[in-house]
Amino acid sequence: MSVGGVAVIIVNFNSGDLLGECLRHLRAQTRHPERVIVVDNASSDSSADWLESEYPEAEWIRSNRNRGFAAANNLAVRWAGEVEWLALLNPDAFPQPDWLERLLAAADKHPECASFGSRLVDASDSSRLDGTGDVYHVSGLAWRRDHGRPTAVGASASGEIFAPCAAAALYRRDIFLEAGGFDEDFFCYFEDVDLGFRLRLLGYCSRYVADAVVRHVGSAVTGRRSPFSLYHGHRNLVWTYCKNMPGPLFWLYLPQHLLLNLGTVLWYALRGQAGPLLRAKRDALCGLSCCWRQRRVIQVHRRVSAWGLRHTMSHGLLALCRRGGG
Repeated sequence: MSVGGVAVIIVNFNSGDLLGECLRHLRAQTRHPERVIVVDNASSDSSADWLESEYPEAEWIRSNRNRGFAAANNLAVRWAGEVEWLALLNPDAFPQPDWLERLLAAADKHPECASFGSRLVDASDSSRLDGTGDVYHVSGLAWRRDHGRPTAVGASASGEIFAPCAAAALYRRDIFLEAGGFDEDFFCYFEDVDLGFRLRLLGYCSRYVADAVVRHVGSAVTGRRSPFSLYHGHRNLVWTYCKNMPGPLFWLYLPQHLLLNLGTVLWYALRGQAGPLLRAKRDALCGLSCCWRQRRVIQVHRRVSAWGLRHTMSHGLLALCRRGGG
C-alpha cells in the first residue's frame, strides 16, 4: 500500500477498564500504527496511571482539566506531527485485529475521500449494529445509520456516507487541518457531524468501510440520553446547522429546523427531561453571534453547490419518523 504513517488517537475520561480493553485490541492489530496517542482529560479514576506502564508504546498526554472530546483530539493532532493519517478511537471501542488494515486499504483505494467510517457493532450484543456511518437530515438532525438494527439487515456493502462516527474513524491529516479540525466550542457530541459537514463543503466525500469492524459500548461514560448528552447534542445540532447549511438550503429548510427544535423540546418534556433541552436551546441562541461569524468564513470557502450537497443528506418526514424522537 502507498499510504503513509498513521497515528491512533484515544481521548480518555474516567473510562476505567474500557481503556485497557481498547488498548489491548489496538495492540493486536495486524497493521500497527506508527504512533498511539492517549489524551487523558484529567480523569479521577486513575485509569491512565495504571495503564501507562502497561502500554509503554503509547504516548500519554495529561491534561490538567477536562478539555472535552473536540479540544483533546485537536491537541493530539498537533502532537502527532507529520503523519498522513489520523485514526480516532473511543476508549469504549474495541477494534477487530484487521480494523486499521482495512481502513487504510480503503483509503488507498479511494483517494477522493477524506474520511472513512467503521462498522460499529453493539459490544453487548453482536447480533445488533451500533452504526454504519452518520446520516444528516435537512432539518438539522443527525443519527447513526442502522443503530439498533440486526447485523443481518444493516448495511453490508461499503459505500458513501455523509460523515463517519468519530468513535472509530480515519481522517486524512492535511484535510482535517484544512477544515479546521473539531470545533472546540462543541466540547463533545455532534462535533464529528459538524466536521463531516465542513469537509463536504470543501468538496471531500466520506466512505463507510464495511469490513473495518469495531465493537462499541456507546456513551459508556456520559450515558445515553443523560442530561449531559442531551444538552450538548441538542445545543450543538443548532450550531452545526447555522454554521454549515448553505444559504439556499438554510432558508428553505429553516422552518423544518425550527419545528425540529420545538418538537424535541416537547418530546423530552413529556418524558420529564425538559430542563437539559431548554438549557441547550437557550445556550445555542446565546452562541449564534459567534456561530454566524464562523459561518461567513465557512461559506466563503465552499466548493460545492448547495443542491449537490443536498443529495448527500436525508430529507422528508418519513426519514425522521423512522429515526424516532431524537
